[in-house]
Amino acid sequence: MSEENIEKKYSEFISTVSHELRTPLTSIMGFADTLLAADDKLSEEQKKKFLGIIKEQSKRLINMVENLLVVSKLQNSDEKLVFKSVCVNETIKKILNLVKIQFKSHYFILDLNYNLPEILIDTDKFQQIMLNLIENAVKYSPQETNIMIKTEFDDKNVFVKIFDEGIGISDENKQKIFEKFSRLDTPLTRKTQGSGLGLYIVKQTVEKMDGNITVCDNKPKGSCFVLTFKQAQYQSQSEKKLRG
Repeated sequence: MSEENIEKKYSEFISTVSHELRTPLTSIMGFADTLLAADDKLSEEQKKKFLGIIKEQSKRLINMVENLLVVSKLQNSDEKLVFKSVCVNETIKKILNLVKIQFKSHYFILDLNYNLPEILIDTDKFQQIMLNLIENAVKYSPQETNIMIKTEFDDKNVFVKIFDEGIGISDENKQKIFEKFSRLDTPLTRKTQGSGLGLYIVKQTVEKMDGNITVCDNKPKGSCFVLTFKQAQYQSQSEKKLRG
């Protein structure tokens, strides 16, 4: 990449981060100022509502900073991964139990193959990947629709599929969504806050574990994200216990 392109990418990065940070900060400052200036004129219900917004926007800032730190680690190869042989079905069930508590407006379906071979992964990172993908499926699909997680395998690979019944993703955007700060411009995504870093982090982390992620259509409507990992081999397990 030329020096001019690097400078352009850097400027775009600073501009995007500044915008993403400014939006919640402006909201926090605005509601805090209102509480300080008009505390005696506000009802208890209004105060509670404003404090709730401040808390929500603060959480958004924390998530954004955490994602930026993860991106920095991924790019600088500072993060070490600890690999273990794992059958992912139990991990998926644990993650889904957490998500069900948070999102009660969707229906969750598990279609797990209990003959599934083990894969060689960093368990903590795999949990983060699954949590991100399931939360995305919920956030970008209408309420009272189905989210399904399915596990399959062939002679060499294990597949984890996350289906939703959202508006789907066009062919031209199926690669774009994995880029940094990429967010599709649709009526549904405009209602959902996010930094556009989640799927970028997922893709980079999956690839660090020698896996692959793709997105395809879930006909008649929605999308399907597919994680592909090689089946664990005893030789590879002994060779790859700790790797950056």
